[in-house]
Amino acid sequence: MSNTHPQTEEHVPPLLRVGRFLKDNPVIPLIGFLILLIGILEAMRPGILSPYWAGNLIKFAIPLAMLAAAQVLTMLTGGIDLSVGIVATAAAFVTATLTPLIGPAPAMAVAMAVGALVGLVNGFGAGIARVHPLIMTLGTGLIATGCLQVYQRFVIATGSDIPDILEWLGTGRTAGLPNGIFLFLPFAAFILWLMRLSGFGRLLFGLGSNETAAKLSGVRSWQVLIALYVLSGMIAALTGLLYLGMIRTPSLSLAVPLMLPSVAAAVIGGTSIFGGRGSFAGAIVGALILRVIETMLTLARMPEGARIALFGLIILLVTALYVRFTETR
Repeated sequence: MSNTHPQTEEHVPPLLRVGRFLKDNPVIPLIGFLILLIGILEAMRPGILSPYWAGNLIKFAIPLAMLAAAQVLTMLTGGIDLSVGIVATAAAFVTATLTPLIGPAPAMAVAMAVGALVGLVNGFGAGIARVHPLIMTLGTGLIATGCLQVYQRFVIATGSDIPDILEWLGTGRTAGLPNGIFLFLPFAAFILWLMRLSGFGRLLFGLGSNETAAKLSGVRSWQVLIALYVLSGMIAALTGLLYLGMIRTPSLSLAVPLMLPSVAAAVIGGTSIFGGRGSFAGAIVGALILRVIETMLTLARMPEGARIALFGLIILLVTALYVRFTETR
């Protein structure tokens, strides 16, 4: 008779324990890392930590975390959305240029429709045409960039205006906190509910874990992917509206620099680029971490090109560590 016994926790190798911990509780070590970075920042510039600085940190982390939500949702299925930066930019530019012509509410509605339209095209390509999401969203992002440049020629003489509600959300403060928190808190609650408690969220996890098994269970993956990318486009458009209120200067590259950091925030937060595993709470902490790192790089007077290179390096290193720890079984 065999004397083999199930592997008990005492006999689990330490590396595997770390992998399980990172897999099951990605937010806990991230919070510790965030606190460590804040301590280093205070050492670099004593006295920098203050309620006002904390408010600014949250303010600029909010749009990044919102775009990271789109990345987390698409990554759950093994995809990615490289069009979110230009969609957010287009939504902001359309809102600013249409507000003097048709009013703020209709302009914002058109901007949200632009996000939904780009998402619909992405969903059709990824779900029905079976184009890889990376290629599909990159292509639609380039097309949207060209369309935005053409659109600019028609509205160059109309001027621009920023709706008061967006300025209030983007620049105002209440009790020391940025007003953007009033948009972000219900948004975050919706995303967390969507991922963990809704049937749609379970479908996303199922498709990412095993698409073949999901299809055999009766899941129509193309419908899920179309809904997913429409949602991602609308999230990007909503982020663009908030970012317009923060920056208050519409341009053709307003939110494009947020695209790469949004991917980094999602990956740092514990979302697997291979699908089936993700955490929006982790992505929120990841966005805060990136903003603290950005402050540190600013204090170190590191040029913009070096910052972009660092974000790319972070993605590579964290992804390698994530696979090394969590895929060891």
